[in-house]
Order: sequence, then C-alpha cells, then structure tokens
Amino acid sequence: MDPKLFFTVFGTVLLAELGDKTQIATFLFAADGSTSKWTVFAGAALALVVTSAIAVAAAGLISQWLSDKVLGYGAGGLFLTLGAITLYQTARA
Repeated sequence: MDPKLFFTVFGTVLLAELGDKTQIATFLFAADGSTSKWTVFAGAALALVVTSAIAVAAAGLISQWLSDKVLGYGAGGLFLTLGAITLYQTARA
C-alpha cells in the first residue's frame, strides 16, 4: 500500500464529504433521540464504502478506454456543469 496515496485520498474525500448533503442527512438521522447512534454510523459508513467501491470499479473499467487526462477533464467538466446548474436553480428560487 502506498501511504502517500492513501493519505491523499483520505484527506481529499474527508474534506469533500464535510458539510455535504450526505453528512447533513446522517446528522439528522443521528439527532433523533430514539435512534441507535451506532446503527446510524454503521449504515452511513457502509453506504460510503459501497459508493466508493462503485466509483473505484467504474474507474477501473472506464480507464481501460480513456486516458487519465480525458477522465480528469470529464470529471472537471461535470463538476462545473453541476455547479452551474445549482447556481442557476438557487438564483431562480
């Protein structure tokens, strides 16, 4: 295992997930006084593991046909597009 890669991925995903809608949803489930915090934690952790596994598997397949550069531009374009849509919808509200 490459420790540098591990901590780079860990830090990037940690920062990306802080304050996003997934964390807010988890917060709301855990805020209910009648729920088991361990159950909420286990469900949220497993969901993140599964979505990460899907991303890694998809990248492994797609990278056989597309270069890292094309994938980077595609991901960047998708982020910009989603950001623009979000800004547009917010401005209209």
